[in-house]
Amino acid sequence: MPVYLVGPRACGKTTVGRLLARRLNVAFEDTDALVRERSGRTVAEIVADEGWEGFRERESAALREGRAGVIATGGGMVLRRENREFMREAGTICFLSAPLDVLCARLAADTACAAAGQRPLLTGSGEDAAREMARVLAERGPLYARSAHCTVDASRPPEEVCAEILRKVRGV
Repeated sequence: MPVYLVGPRACGKTTVGRLLARRLNVAFEDTDALVRERSGRTVAEIVADEGWEGFRERESAALREGRAGVIATGGGMVLRRENREFMREAGTICFLSAPLDVLCARLAADTACAAAGQRPLLTGSGEDAAREMARVLAERGPLYARSAHCTVDASRPPEEVCAEILRKVRGV
């Protein structure tokens, strides 16, 4: 039964997911990476060519094709009801929650990913990153929370976040 990690960009889904998979001795997948591998393009290129809706289609397909024990999902995976339902039925959803200031600081520090063109702006709205992140969190936050079997404070170091997930998942 897989563990799905959900939450906003920069909450640590990939970092924590890799660590969690090692601790559980299972495979790890990242849906954004699966989309990039299958398409041969970056997320930014897909969004530029197909729009966010085209990317969301590819993202949903990657979710359903995932076979790992721990799966880090894209920040917008919860936008589609069918994705939320699929994850709840197929496994355990863990919401990695972090305050806006922590997420913004992590995004600002993640210059390598941005420079590589792997992550376009969240919505392409033209807003500054902090304002856009606040708006996206207001929209998606309730979806993350309602979807999740458990919620952890992801503002802490990855090892602590992983340990809490292990405690909660084993108790779910």
